Amino acid sequence: MAHSEYTCNCDVIHEDVVNEVRNKLQTKEDYIQLASLFKLFGDGTRVQILHALEQSEMCVCDLAVLLGVTKSAVSHQLKALRLANLVKFRKEAQIVYYSLADDHVKEIIDKGFEHLKG
Repeated sequence: MAHSEYTCNCDVIHEDVVNEVRNKLQTKEDYIQLASLFKLFGDGTRVQILHALEQSEMCVCDLAVLLGVTKSAVSHQLKALRLANLVKFRKEAQIVYYSLADDHVKEIIDKGFEHLKG
């Protein structure tokens, strides 16, 4: 099939549709920020950490054992997730416990699995 079969050849611009949709769009910056958020979900280990934290608050050591990776690797991923406000932490003596920042993170993960199971 030629490329031209996929292009619009109409001379009429549906101005009402374009304006209606334009009014519903976000700013360019909002789309850049959303894309950056979704990039964080592009790493299997990070998603696994998030899903684990959906089940229970956990410390770095427990996450490392659960995932079979080093504490350093878990800490590195948690830092990225923390900077994106996807996880939060609390200290209890010398131990730092991580959990999901809010229900939105849980909803993103749950919707993703729901989509995969189709």
